[in-house]
Amino acid sequence: MRISLTCMFLLVAGSLMAQNLTGIWRGKRTQGPQGCFPEYSLELHITYSNAQSFMGNAYSFVDEKQFTKINFTGRYNQQTKRMVISEGSVLEYHVPPNCIPCIKTYQLNWSQQGMEESLQGDWSGHEMGNNSGCPPGKVSLTRVTNPTFPVDVFQNDTLAALQKNMRLQPREKELVQTVIFDSPELKIDVYDNAEIDDDTVSVFLNNTLLLYKKRLTDKPLTLTLTAFPNTDYELMMYAENLGRIPPNTSLLVITAGKKRYEMHLSSSEEKSAVVRFRYQPGSP
Repeated sequence: MRISLTCMFLLVAGSLMAQNLTGIWRGKRTQGPQGCFPEYSLELHITYSNAQSFMGNAYSFVDEKQFTKINFTGRYNQQTKRMVISEGSVLEYHVPPNCIPCIKTYQLNWSQQGMEESLQGDWSGHEMGNNSGCPPGKVSLTRVTNPTFPVDVFQNDTLAALQKNMRLQPREKELVQTVIFDSPELKIDVYDNAEIDDDTVSVFLNNTLLLYKKRLTDKPLTLTLTAFPNTDYELMMYAENLGRIPPNTSLLVITAGKKRYEMHLSSSEEKSAVVRFRYQPGSP
């Protein structure tokens, strides 16, 4: 009996751990009478998730020129497969003059049939800038591989505030390597490449600051990333100083699944080393 219960626990735990919401979800959002449009396309970019919570950006759009972009946070119950998504700030909007963006709350259920994952449920909300209710509606989404809109890189509030006040010197980008990964789970380690001489760097991913004025040593500076499929990423090493022995040199180690890639980077006051990569499912 103990063996059976243990096996059952491992199967359940394994299925919960395998549940990863990070990625792109796209489909339709309907709206009741008096809404601006009876139906919209809806694309959710979940850029960060753990076992119980997640965050990202929501795009409601009629076409790629008429859209709203709103950030959101969410809660997910692994047992019931239910989630609640709460939109926050309107980051960008391009809508007809008679339309007002809605700040929405979604109540959705996750399910899977074969290889297709879906989110189904309802939404309600209020108009941006006031508490007037928006006509509610239904939501139907599936997980897809290619985004309609560019994918943002997750950045915490502290780094966002630091980047806002940064004054980067214009420097040439030097491409060191382009890599195609077959795994979305990436671990990025940055070391000093040679003698430890107080090299200091800031690291950007798709122009988003992820490490700020960090000293390179023989201990790694580590970033983890769940890469979106078929999305281009550019990692840039910006030298904050050149240390005692110019130029600023570093060893970049990327672990993708069971594969490991090592790259030697060199940055100076004239150029920044760049590595480009993408996760391409099924790639050799």
